[in-house]
Amino acid sequence: MKIHPLTLKDYDAIINLWKAAGLPFKPRGRDSKEAIARQMQENPDFFLGVFDENEQLIGVAILSCDGRKGWINRLAVHPKYQRRGIAKRLITEGEKTLRKRGVQIFCALIEDYNEISKSLFRKCGYVEHKDIIYFSKRDNEEV
Repeated sequence: MKIHPLTLKDYDAIINLWKAAGLPFKPRGRDSKEAIARQMQENPDFFLGVFDENEQLIGVAILSCDGRKGWINRLAVHPKYQRRGIAKRLITEGEKTLRKRGVQIFCALIEDYNEISKSLFRKCGYVEHKDIIYFSKRDNEEV
């Protein structure tokens, strides 16, 4: 298995992987090809992919950074390849990439019902903060 940055040519494979892994996506908003292209142009090293021996995308993570904290977003591994350490490799590689930007705080937002992801991040040294409530405001449902 190889891990390296993704490019726009990987867009369809990313979407297919998210679908296979059950991750929701917003094809007319934040996950549109145009939006992803813009994000990739701004931070090409923030899109990480894991490929199998046949060059098929089997894992993905999108990183972001607000200048103080680094975020691991949209982490997904194809169901056939889960429980093999791929997600952990993506987290580790994401942290290395963010450290190159001077980041020392790493974060992930995980839905409360997703016990598998919460357990994974705990095993990677992340601390769950039950005292923080997430608020968001969206211009529309697709962003």
